[in-house]
Amino acid sequence: MTRVNRPFVIGVAGGTCSGKTTVAERLVDLVGTDRLALIRQDAYYIDRTHQAFDDRARANYDHPDAFDWDLMNQQLAALLAGQTIPLPVYDYADHNRSKDVVMVAPAPIVVFEGILALYDASLRDLFDLSVFVDTDPDVRLIRRLQRDVRDRGRTPDSIMNQYMTTVRPSHIQFIEPSKRYADVIIPEGGHNDRALDVLLARISSAIG
Repeated sequence: MTRVNRPFVIGVAGGTCSGKTTVAERLVDLVGTDRLALIRQDAYYIDRTHQAFDDRARANYDHPDAFDWDLMNQQLAALLAGQTIPLPVYDYADHNRSKDVVMVAPAPIVVFEGILALYDASLRDLFDLSVFVDTDPDVRLIRRLQRDVRDRGRTPDSIMNQYMTTVRPSHIQFIEPSKRYADVIIPEGGHNDRALDVLLARISSAIG
């Protein structure tokens, strides 16, 4: 694609349960699935088929080493070049990449959302707008507890242990520092209507 026809790409980063997914999904709702392709970074967790289930459950999923950066960059570049991509599907219950894929077609707007969306320089270079969703740690922890108990069948003790041993240290070391690469910082996530209005205005000015 020429630069004129290239999609407008937004990277949305932030800590666990910061509200970044809500931002991305609200953009989909406001813009429409016919004009916006949403890519979740979770799709690119590395394949752990060679590991036992208990080892997979103990892995640090907030560390950069948990992701397949080569595939991530290759597929996003292909999507921006006008190709349909086979996006991997991650199975949270099995702690592993599933055998399924979802075909994602090119669209005028591409939103790439994930905890480390702004971590990798090669990935950042593909973004036209970089966003960091900034939410207080105590709010994020409460949201994570509620989500993992409700949606993933986990116990509060296991969630807290994971948070203290891997999630919090990785946030401090890798995720929070990536905020300096953001063009826009959104407090409190997807319910910040004024911030969403700013993003929509930027999208409209970029694609007409």
